[in-house]
Amino acid sequence: MLGNILLVIAGLALLTWGADRFVHGAAAAARNMGVAPLLIGLTVVAFATSAPEILVAIVAASMHQPGLAIGNAIGSNIVNVGLVLGLTALICPIKMESATLRNEMPALLAVTLLTVSLFLDSYLSRIDGIVMLTGLVIVMLWLARLGMRSAANDPITADYDAEIPRDVTMPMAIFWLVVGLAMLLIGAELLVNGATGIARLLDVSDVVIGIIVVAFGTSLPELAVSLASALKGEYGLAIGNIVGSNIFNLLAVIGVAATIAPSPLPPSVLSLHIFVMVAFTLV
Repeated sequence: MLGNILLVIAGLALLTWGADRFVHGAAAAARNMGVAPLLIGLTVVAFATSAPEILVAIVAASMHQPGLAIGNAIGSNIVNVGLVLGLTALICPIKMESATLRNEMPALLAVTLLTVSLFLDSYLSRIDGIVMLTGLVIVMLWLARLGMRSAANDPITADYDAEIPRDVTMPMAIFWLVVGLAMLLIGAELLVNGATGIARLLDVSDVVIGIIVVAFGTSLPELAVSLASALKGEYGLAIGNIVGSNIFNLLAVIGVAATIAPSPLPPSVLSLHIFVMVAFTLV
């Protein structure tokens, strides 16, 4: 048990640091290519902050443990709203001033309802995975269009502009992108191995370990970004980070897991976990 716990801790540490470097490199590279800050924030940063969950899903599904990926996605969305948004609002009340964010919220609800509808037959097939990944492409294109059409005076534009790295050369941006991705891969493998070992020793399902242990760990990047943003008064970034991450968690994480390793859903997912996630999303 101790060895598995150490694997989980080491995996989480590498995932957290790797995610930070991956986001830094991706955002800097996008700025160097002349992409608008709001567009970077809505697409590149939102996708990159979900990188820990996505890498965990790929590794878990490849090891025939898709339940871990599904639990991670559902648990991360619960943690992002309940812990990350709740703690951020406790420390610094959040002002909802961004029209862009108000447009993004219905997309999160639509993605959540799509996930529920695909779960109803208690089986995640490869076709379900392809549907979710297709939905991911559609949402990415919609977010890109939203970013290009949003008003320049939207408060979230200034938030992203302030946070996206400046004066980072393209070689350094690519270096941090590659280093971050490598750390994410190593961290994901350690975390999945440790979490799977704990699940076996405690005789609980991979889904439960994914929701309780893995989800808290992979949500640490979102917690750090949202707390730092709220303290700086960057309210749009604080909540936009959570909304974007939750969209990508469902479409990318579950979509990848279902495509690589189709599997039946444990009864507890439909009877409890999915309803808790939907309730938090609606609230």
